Amino acid sequence: MKKFTNKYMKWGTTALVVLILAICFVCLIFKGESIWNGLNVIFGVAMPVIDGLIIAFIAAPVLNWIEDRLLYPFCKKCSVDTRNTKVKKRIRAGSVLLTFLFIGIVIYSFFAIVIPELVLSVQSIITRFPTYINNLIELTEKLLADNPDVEAYIESLLSTYSKDLDSLLDNKVMPTINNFILSASIGVIGMLKSLYNLVIGMIISVYVLSGKEKFASQAKKICYALFERPVANQVINACRFTNKTFIGFLGGKIVDSAIIGVLCFFGTSILKMPYAVLISVIVGVTNIIPFFGPYIGAIPSALLVLMINPVKCIPFILFVLALQQLDGNVIGPKILGESTGLSGFWVIFSITFFGGLWGIAGMVVGVPLFAVLYAGISYLINKLLEKKALSTNTEDYEGLDHISLEKVYVPMQDTELSKKSQSGKAKESTEK
Repeated sequence: MKKFTNKYMKWGTTALVVLILAICFVCLIFKGESIWNGLNVIFGVAMPVIDGLIIAFIAAPVLNWIEDRLLYPFCKKCSVDTRNTKVKKRIRAGSVLLTFLFIGIVIYSFFAIVIPELVLSVQSIITRFPTYINNLIELTEKLLADNPDVEAYIESLLSTYSKDLDSLLDNKVMPTINNFILSASIGVIGMLKSLYNLVIGMIISVYVLSGKEKFASQAKKICYALFERPVANQVINACRFTNKTFIGFLGGKIVDSAIIGVLCFFGTSILKMPYAVLISVIVGVTNIIPFFGPYIGAIPSALLVLMINPVKCIPFILFVLALQQLDGNVIGPKILGESTGLSGFWVIFSITFFGGLWGIAGMVVGVPLFAVLYAGISYLINKLLEKKALSTNTEDYEGLDHISLEKVYVPMQDTELSKKSQSGKAKESTEK
């Protein structure tokens, strides 16, 4: 009777889930815009909380390192009972304080050392921009003078499309500039709102970091209450894997990009490249984006060097290529290791797909997010194969022709040989 009841309970639950998903799908098709607007409103209201969770997530590894490597060993050396609840709370409070102090020092150092140099560099570029453009024009004219056919072709293009160019400037470019100025004024209000969200998020992150074990315990409690024990265990393991993947990849990428930025600064300074700080920041920041990041940072930097000093453009490109080879083959693998376990194809796919959905943020989080999805799909596929008593080893399916009824993995060569032998036997029989 109990088995009968459980059977129909599962059927009823499955039917309910399918019905809910069907309703959601229909609503998404016919009311998709309204739903998206509603989600945007919800996310806008909840943004301080989201910012707080993100800050806590980023700061958690620093807090754990301070606790495990500094405070707990120090307390043990001082013969302090670390099992005491009050002592644990004091250690946690000290860890939170030191964590935000460290983050504050890093941010202050960046704004005190790097930002002034960036501001001066940008101001210098704006002031000398006409000179740089003239240098570029002179270089172009010199190159065209040596190639009269190319010069004639470009002049014909300019004369052909000059009217279209004027129309483009009047109808497209100028309204775009005006809209940009308007959006910049609106952006000031947005920046103030973002600052408010950031301050509230910092306060929320303090509470999250202070009681992160309690929050984790409550989440586990809810998970075991909602699901059966085996399913709950799988969900918790999946959450651990997700956290490990994101922390390992994003944390490693930040450290890797910081190292590349510093190396780029020393290299450009030795080579006496113009605006070494600005170029190093561009290269370091864009390096956070996997695969495409180095190229995104190198192209505008190379153009900047080309406008200022064309002679140094080629040495700069060679230096950046060497730096990226060092990062791709030595520094990156040492820091990141196998944090995602994805092949090159899936890395490019995840960056392209999630970058198309969420822009730059999608390019950064796309790889660890897809790694989690890939692991989940692989787990489900392996479970289905295990139920059918089939191999979960991918190598067993390389060069496979079919699996026999006796569950023998027959490769393609064996089937070709058997076909040839059968055809040979048929020929012999016909000859006889």
